[in-house]
Amino acid sequence: MSKGQFVYFFGGGKADGNGEMKELLGGKGAGLAEMVRLGIPVPAGFTVTTEVCTYFYANKRKLPKGVEEDIKKNLAKVEKIMGSRFGDPENPLLVSVRSGARKSMPGMMETVLNVGICSKTIPGLLKKTGNPRFVYDAYRRLIMMYSDVVMEKAAGIEVEEGSGIRTQLDRMMTEVKDNKGYKSDTELTVEDLKQLCENFKKKVKEVIGKEFPDDAWEQLMGGIKAVFLSWNGKRAIAYRRIEGIPDDWGTAVNVQAMVFGNMGETSATGVAFTRNPATGENKFYGEWLINAQGEDVVAGIRTPNPLNNETKNEQNKHLKSLEEAMPNVYKQLCDIRTKLEKHFKDMQDIEFTIQEGRLWMLQCRVGKRTGTAALNMAMDMLKERLIKKEDVVMRLTANQIDELLHPLVDPKVEATIKPLAKGLPAGPGGASGHIVFTAEDAVKWFKQGKQTILVREETNPEDVEGMRAAQGILTARGGMTSHAALVARGWGKCCIVGCGTLTIDVPNKTLVVDGKKFKEGDILTLNGTKGYVYVGQLPMIDAKENPRFAQFMKIANSIRKMGVRANADTPDDARNALAFGAEGIGLFRTEHMFY
Repeated sequence: MSKGQFVYFFGGGKADGNGEMKELLGGKGAGLAEMVRLGIPVPAGFTVTTEVCTYFYANKRKLPKGVEEDIKKNLAKVEKIMGSRFGDPENPLLVSVRSGARKSMPGMMETVLNVGICSKTIPGLLKKTGNPRFVYDAYRRLIMMYSDVVMEKAAGIEVEEGSGIRTQLDRMMTEVKDNKGYKSDTELTVEDLKQLCENFKKKVKEVIGKEFPDDAWEQLMGGIKAVFLSWNGKRAIAYRRIEGIPDDWGTAVNVQAMVFGNMGETSATGVAFTRNPATGENKFYGEWLINAQGEDVVAGIRTPNPLNNETKNEQNKHLKSLEEAMPNVYKQLCDIRTKLEKHFKDMQDIEFTIQEGRLWMLQCRVGKRTGTAALNMAMDMLKERLIKKEDVVMRLTANQIDELLHPLVDPKVEATIKPLAKGLPAGPGGASGHIVFTAEDAVKWFKQGKQTILVREETNPEDVEGMRAAQGILTARGGMTSHAALVARGWGKCCIVGCGTLTIDVPNKTLVVDGKKFKEGDILTLNGTKGYVYVGQLPMIDAKENPRFAQFMKIANSIRKMGVRANADTPDDARNALAFGAEGIGLFRTEHMFY
């Protein structure tokens, strides 16, 4: 590896790196550095580079000499800016440890929040915050994440589905909520959380055979190594193979001072897109949760609130928007949205936290979008003079152009049939298939040549291969920023999320909707553009000619350097080729004409 810097600092208006350094700092690290340079409020932190990850794998999973010292030096800078010290018993700093590859891989690698909570720092946190419920809620989250990410997955412990440590701890928490009649995690009392933390630690020792680490530095280094190890985790490898991401790129690790969205009613967390990632509409689109941490939004555990009034939908229209609940914070967020789009000249996917009324930005990166959204954004940004026509052509990938020609549910037939259920339209087009309830079954049926609809309470990153194999995805929970929505959108796959009327029984492979029971293998049709679910297989039609697509093709034609001739064997092929601007037939097979 090069003899350059291992660790790059950002915070307090200064950053060692910038937005052009994605290869070294990963997308997240480069974005954080650039936001700091733009004067946007970002909690201080540092990025351990992708070169360290490459070295780690080339040298028996050991870090290069000097990295720990560099981490300590940069941690001291973070402490100075944030006014607290990591592992300090009086005034402790907590940090997050997150992955950040140069190309976005949503949910495929690991994150650990609240690193630094231990018996030494808990008294200081209680004194500092005066909020024991927050302290023990943050501690139970750390135990859940750390035992899963660092102690189980990074240690290479293979478990059967449903028996991992995170699932077992989730089950314990659900049991407490059920016994006490609670509907939400936020109803758990201080005593409930305190007892859960103790029970969690006992369960970790019982299942994994090791004590949960009670030392802040051990937690930090364990988290950093676990993120590097997650680069070669099963789901990350599967996603890279699907997306064509090279194995030798590696991931960076971002260590950042924690800010807390779970400190009460004036705190919140959210995910937003500077434009609608499903349609491309130029509206600020996102979701947020009061008294929550970031994982709560993307995991789909609670129904998130809408960002503003103009993007409310059937599922969340009864919930307060951020615009209504915290108008000053919302205005500040809108100003940041404008600044980011003007600077990056592209739609941004952002994460934010509000701690006791103060807004902090945690991420900005180029947002994943459907083919329709990519087309509409590119054409709108040309009109807005944000980009040039040469940029327009580069904004759509070959897969997105292919997606624009995907089938839709026949609107004439659809108009005569009542939907079985309605959810949020997270991925475009139409899809029909046999329902399956696990990612493994989706892959198995796909290998048998059958089309499937993967039905889940909510998807998680382990489902990635099944999501790819399925024709469409349907979830009972989650919003437009949930894992299922993000991944499906990136692939242009038909997807409906947050369909709350579904009751799913995975062990018995059954689905109940509005009193009607469906079993594995029954056929459903999804309209991912509208969010409607239908019984049986509805007919599909080719996507109607889109005037914007025709404009796009004219722009492409005006700047191309080479001639284009078609491979066509039939009159229909020739007509289609002509419609898309081909100059003639370059190849035809006479044997096909004789069939």
